[in-house]
Amino acid sequence: MRLRKLTLREIHLRLLAPFQTSFGTTDLRRILLVEADIDGIAAWGESTAGENPFYCYETVETAWHILRDYLWPMLRGREIAAAADVWDLLAPVRGHHMAKAALETAFWDAEAKQKNLPLAKLLGGTREEIPCGVSIGIQPTAGELIAKVEKALADGYQRIKIKIKPGLDAAPVRALREKFPGIRLMVDANSAYRLEDAPLLKQLDSFHLMMIEQPLGCDDIFSHAELQRQLETPICLDECIHNVDDARAAIELGACQIINIKLGRVGGHTSARRMHDLCQAKSIPVWCGGMLESGIGRAHNIAMSSLPNFALPGDVAASRRYWQEDIIEPEVEVSSRGTIRVPSAPGIGYAPRLDRIESLTQRREVLE
Repeated sequence: MRLRKLTLREIHLRLLAPFQTSFGTTDLRRILLVEADIDGIAAWGESTAGENPFYCYETVETAWHILRDYLWPMLRGREIAAAADVWDLLAPVRGHHMAKAALETAFWDAEAKQKNLPLAKLLGGTREEIPCGVSIGIQPTAGELIAKVEKALADGYQRIKIKIKPGLDAAPVRALREKFPGIRLMVDANSAYRLEDAPLLKQLDSFHLMMIEQPLGCDDIFSHAELQRQLETPICLDECIHNVDDARAAIELGACQIINIKLGRVGGHTSARRMHDLCQAKSIPVWCGGMLESGIGRAHNIAMSSLPNFALPGDVAASRRYWQEDIIEPEVEVSSRGTIRVPSAPGIGYAPRLDRIESLTQRREVLE
């Protein structure tokens, strides 16, 4: 495979409702899309970098810079045997996984289309449908939170995740448990707490949560190991885990019992598969986290989630949960059972709506 041309686009998509986490509120997503011409095949990827450097250091601006000035020169016109080789070819650039993932996943889309295979099959996926959960941002009142959870349950979602932060943790969880005693419920702190908050976090044990996601520092595996020894609730790591070596360290130290795999955070499908395989060998279940992706990123998440150790419902929700109108057709839909059908068409299995993408494009750069 040879990369002939690379088109970078920034599109703006407004969320149906603001999404609040411990580090801020998002109502408009700036999304960097990658369209790669690989041997005449139009292949697509998406950078999940945010508008600001709060989830991680990467932003739309840094990803654009790294893609244009470093990753494109490394791969342009180079003969590449398989998409699985791209991750190692980009290794000289340290970090910048969200920029790398945008290009690396496009190569996977291209190879699957070349071979006339669904991307899920090329990756080694075994599922025909994936279980879905939903992520609900911090709400102003318990009543508004309960109403959103009721709506998500009515839509069929199998698991509810709520965002928490200091001062808004035990009380909203208690309100949900009183209203919905039997639901699969988890919380996500996005690194909002410190190890000294262990007594407060231990209060959550009484609510029988599936997990507490990333309670402590984004690079502090060691303190998570100490916290996990004090909690009955399983810890799930997200921001701490950037590659298979981080996952191995966290598992061996006892820092978590579950790992969230996000394509952008780990650098694409090859890194995600390595992490998946390690966790499967160590009996650590994984699930797919969401980054408010457009349909392009969502399609890649669906393919990845078809791998066998994605045993827990992920954050891959329906398009209409976040957007008035997505940029793919058909849009991603969730069944009444809370599942998404893995597409059978070649590549990512969804067709980018070029007219819609064009109308949303704020800037474009063509490299060839």
